[in-house]
Amino acid sequence: MSPSSAIRQIVAGASLALVVASCQSNSSEQKVASAPAAAADANANYLQDGTWRGVLSAQGQEIPFLFDVETGNNNQPVAVYLRNGAEKLKLDEIAAAGDSTTIKLGAFDAALVVRKDGEDKLKGAWVKYDAKTPYRVPFTATHGEKELFPVQAKPSSDSKETMKESTFQVEFKDEEGKTYPAVGIFKESPETGNMTGTFLTTTGDYRYLAGRSVGNLLRLSTFDGSHGFLFTATKGPNGTMKGDFYSGKSGHETWTAKLNPNAKLPDANSLTFMKPGEKKLAFKFPSIHEGGSVSLSDPKYKGKVVVVQLLGSWCPNCMDETNFLAPWYEKNKSRGVEIIGLGYERSPEYAKAAERLRKMKDRFGVNYDLAVAGVADKDAAGKTLPQIAKVLAFPTTIIIDKKGDVRKINTGFSGPGTGKYYDELVADFNQTIDQLVKE
Repeated sequence: MSPSSAIRQIVAGASLALVVASCQSNSSEQKVASAPAAAADANANYLQDGTWRGVLSAQGQEIPFLFDVETGNNNQPVAVYLRNGAEKLKLDEIAAAGDSTTIKLGAFDAALVVRKDGEDKLKGAWVKYDAKTPYRVPFTATHGEKELFPVQAKPSSDSKETMKESTFQVEFKDEEGKTYPAVGIFKESPETGNMTGTFLTTTGDYRYLAGRSVGNLLRLSTFDGSHGFLFTATKGPNGTMKGDFYSGKSGHETWTAKLNPNAKLPDANSLTFMKPGEKKLAFKFPSIHEGGSVSLSDPKYKGKVVVVQLLGSWCPNCMDETNFLAPWYEKNKSRGVEIIGLGYERSPEYAKAAERLRKMKDRFGVNYDLAVAGVADKDAAGKTLPQIAKVLAFPTTIIIDKKGDVRKINTGFSGPGTGKYYDELVADFNQTIDQLVKE
């Protein structure tokens, strides 16, 4: 087994809590180090054990997702598991009050607020508290429905579903006409049209997508607590597609794709770089623990290889990276390697930002230093680290050698939903660290 495959196996075996990160496995679950679920009163027993099909209604579209409910004593819910392809995200903060139940969405500052709506049905809202203007998206769910999109065909009971893999060169265009490149990687069943996959971009990936291809129509969706995505497309001749991308309450882009097994993006290690003449980072930010601070000049980092992670607790790709780095650090810190997480949060208030980062720390069992570095804005983040020419994405990962020189900067993070691209990223990361530790 290769080192990257071993890491994926370790992560995949961890029990998961939301915050989008997870592992590529038959049933991926994120690592969680959280408190027991909040006790719910008898009013929550309408959240029946088993599978539900949820639907977010936004922009005239339905964004479907599946979730499982686990019940305990008196049929009260003890956990909800969001399902996105191979990923399973555990939510264990559930509280009932009156006729409503609130399901907190992991480390994200968001929740599903639901109530009974007849037999085997729910209605309510997906509430995002940390948006620039907090908003609600209508939500409904039906118990017992197990398909994201209507089933058109099923394989015979004695057959095994086969999946055909395809790679596409993709271009997205926003409402202002700005474009950006992407790579689409999909697996499709010729028998049922079931599909899984994702899109990789220069700033990260769109994580685990699942859906169906029927005739010349394609639909894929995901809901991870922070983002609700729907991709639709019409297939054209010669392996082409043209479609729409709906994100949450108001985000909309169009996209085109062409079948290309050699499709690729610019090298993620070449996009973010130091300003001319600069080799070292210098910063001092308040720790997530009040009264403390984190600086590269602190004695604990002297003579060590240091990984600096630019992240936000609101950022699913950042959570994917954190879910990789937290256990990796435990296994490698004895080699003379340290990690510093610099948090750029949606709230400019230290107390609120620190609280969000502490919750993330608890969810993922993070034992490396975390600091409140600024607000969730790439231009503002760049000003906090003036030695870098420009911050292009969250996450951004900076690797520093024992002398304090920046040796590599990786833009974005190809998470476990990208399969081989995740393996390649992990292998490159380990190779770089191995080299610097030996120097």
